[in-house]
Amino acid sequence: MQTARQAARQRRRRHRLLVGTTVALAAAGVVAALVMALLPDRGADGASVAVARAAGTPAKATPPTAAPSSTGTPTATGTPTPKASENTRSERPSAASTPRAAPTTSTTASSAGRIRPGTTYQGVATAYEAGDGDGACGFGPSDDMMIAAMNTTDYETSRACGAYVHVRAANGAAITVRITNECPLPCAPGQLDLSRQAFAKLADLKVGRIPITWSLVSPSTSQTLSIRYKTGSNPYWCGIQTIGQRNPVMRLEVHTGSGWRQLPRTSYNYFISADGSGCGSTIRVTDIYGEQLTVSGIALRPNVVRPTQVQFARH
Repeated sequence: MQTARQAARQRRRRHRLLVGTTVALAAAGVVAALVMALLPDRGADGASVAVARAAGTPAKATPPTAAPSSTGTPTATGTPTPKASENTRSERPSAASTPRAAPTTSTTASSAGRIRPGTTYQGVATAYEAGDGDGACGFGPSDDMMIAAMNTTDYETSRACGAYVHVRAANGAAITVRITNECPLPCAPGQLDLSRQAFAKLADLKVGRIPITWSLVSPSTSQTLSIRYKTGSNPYWCGIQTIGQRNPVMRLEVHTGSGWRQLPRTSYNYFISADGSGCGSTIRVTDIYGEQLTVSGIALRPNVVRPTQVQFARH
């Protein structure tokens, strides 16, 4: 049997074990709590990064770098800029609200086509029998036989019709002729086929072919612009032609119920309204310098030349 002293010693040993175990468990709990507190919340961070990247925000900040803007002024990509929202939008100014600069020669390059103001062209001159002066441009007989046929390339589907060009030969002789006809292949770019009367002003007709330079001019004239409707024109189809213009015509428009309508130009030098829109209405003509002439009161009478009281300015 255990003595009283032995029993007391065993009770003290069990008590120490119990207290030690309790302390160890408590310490383990404290350590675990500290570890959990120090570890990042993986779920929360993962969600926020995913949202930020989906919104286009970089996960790591980078130094701002300069990038060219649409106006040519460098801007910093790292600098906050206003973002478009549902209540804001960027709009371009309309044509009506944008002031237009006065037309200048430098802006007419694309409007003029191949024959441009202020440009000297090189080529050769030949001669042809022009008859009464009528030609592919369809102007009809010419009172002045200082006329020429333009090579097909520079004729450019009748855009050269009515243009005045100053022609100079190597011997110094020079004339101004009006383009009334087309010179088909083998006429080369830069070539002018002059009426015999015009060629004789530059060289003997027996020569047949001479090197030349030529350039577009805007001559002095007392003639005004005329309008003619093509034979067969009616309220359902019409062709419109300009005659006597000082400068080459770039565009012809007719006024319809919905506003101005530009008509396509044919190789035979008429502007066509295939469905009759604007036939017999007000006409607006624009030259290669951007000047516009508006003509009204021209009755729809086929094959009748109707003079107007207007003419393009001289350049």
